[in-house]
Amino acid sequence: MAEYAVASALACVIVVALELAVFHTGIFRRGAYWIAMGISYFFMVWVNGWLTKLSAPIVLYDPDMKTPWRFPWDIPVEDYLFGFAMLTLAMVLWERAGRAADASDDERADGSAGMDDDRAGRRA
Repeated sequence: MAEYAVASALACVIVVALELAVFHTGIFRRGAYWIAMGISYFFMVWVNGWLTKLSAPIVLYDPDMKTPWRFPWDIPVEDYLFGFAMLTLAMVLWERAGRAADASDDERADGSAGMDDDRAGRRA
């Protein structure tokens, strides 16, 4: 069975589900996300194409673990799925962490959040 293909597709489904059901960053509606993905894929195609070319591969895949489909320059289709899941999850978590940091900054702006009650009472 093509475990790499199944795992890559499952990773995509999980990441999209996490974004839509849990994180709600709205990343899929932003042009910046799609531009970043395009730039990442541009470089991925060049590097991955060189690493996986069938004429002189540097990276070898077990044929039983993936589909036989390769596009372009002999890049396994699963690599695109894995790349989507990995990059999207990183961007979603980055966005989520930025929102958490912004919320912490807003709480600290009121003067007492982040300090224990004893220190807050002794401020001048």
